[in-house]
Amino acid sequence: MKCLWKTMCNLLCSQSLLSEELIWMRMPPESSSQNPGVQIAVFRHVVSGILLHNTIYEVVPLSSKLAVLDTQLPVKQAFKIMHDEGLALVPLWDDHQGTITGMLTALDFVLMLRKLQRNIRVTGNEELEMHPISAWKEAKLQFYGGPDGAAMQRRPLIHVKDSDSLADVALTIIRNEISSVPIFKCMPDSSGVPFLNLATLQGILKFLCSKLQEQAGGCSLLHNQLLSIPIGTWSPHTGRSSSRHLRTLLLSSPLNTCLDFLLEDRVSSIPIVDDKGALHDVYSLSDIMALAKNDVYARIELEQVTVQNALDVQYQVHGRRQCYTCLQTNTLLEVLEGLSIPGVRRLVVIEQSTRFVEGIISLRDIFTFLLG
Repeated sequence: MKCLWKTMCNLLCSQSLLSEELIWMRMPPESSSQNPGVQIAVFRHVVSGILLHNTIYEVVPLSSKLAVLDTQLPVKQAFKIMHDEGLALVPLWDDHQGTITGMLTALDFVLMLRKLQRNIRVTGNEELEMHPISAWKEAKLQFYGGPDGAAMQRRPLIHVKDSDSLADVALTIIRNEISSVPIFKCMPDSSGVPFLNLATLQGILKFLCSKLQEQAGGCSLLHNQLLSIPIGTWSPHTGRSSSRHLRTLLLSSPLNTCLDFLLEDRVSSIPIVDDKGALHDVYSLSDIMALAKNDVYARIELEQVTVQNALDVQYQVHGRRQCYTCLQTNTLLEVLEGLSIPGVRRLVVIEQSTRFVEGIISLRDIFTFLLG
């Protein structure tokens, strides 16, 4: 059983943030008198030009650190590696096929835990101890498949080529409801399909922001406040419409309920609030990986664990973290800049004085809006 590591010099960019919470609060310039609908159309045209005329290869870092796991690695060891390396997903290498054939994600860990919880008294921890990743992938199809499990049906590996435009890559990620996609290098012959890196919406957004700064005109929408732009998911009390209802959970809520909402709504995070609806933290699907440390998952029952308990485990492993927030009065430019910071995948919109949760803006929301 083996773990394949492909490591190059790690020159990953990081940004040091000192405060416990980051709120983007710059005074926006006077908004343009141009019709908002026209502003949006003009801005989308500018963005479309950038995304269509640049390829994903231009976004791939010159050097980075990549982890690739062998499909024959035991599941328990795989999840431990993901936890230790701070990975929410990792590509899978199949020796027989000689290429990347799939992805192991935090969602896999959630589904595995749920399956184990149903028959833990029969199999104990053996399923994670002995089963290779490839066997788990097959078991997942059988266990979660069926009439209501269309999403669990086998499908070919979703990937992109290094010659694909940024627009095509972003659409691939959004339409398949994934957080990243493997990039394969185009080869002139059939000698192989080299894996280059993972493409993410955040990487594309960072590139887009750098290009927008070079645009002399056509970007007046960037200086409009968030409250005037149809983007994000909102609480009903704001009076704003959105494609889905904003859910929040109390600290005392069962972790199982939180996982149910994440899976049912196909979202990656849920704001956690106090009794007054003020933001306390955000629980993300990737936070479940904290339960892999010292096999915590094998000593708990999900039904008896609260969100507070789960967050406490997260804090013990990684310490307290920042909640990245913004206000409805922030500009679109400030929101884009906030979401282009490494590691930030969403901004929770709060009311400034009470910290009441009003909405959430995710990377997926941004690109759904930008691509029309």
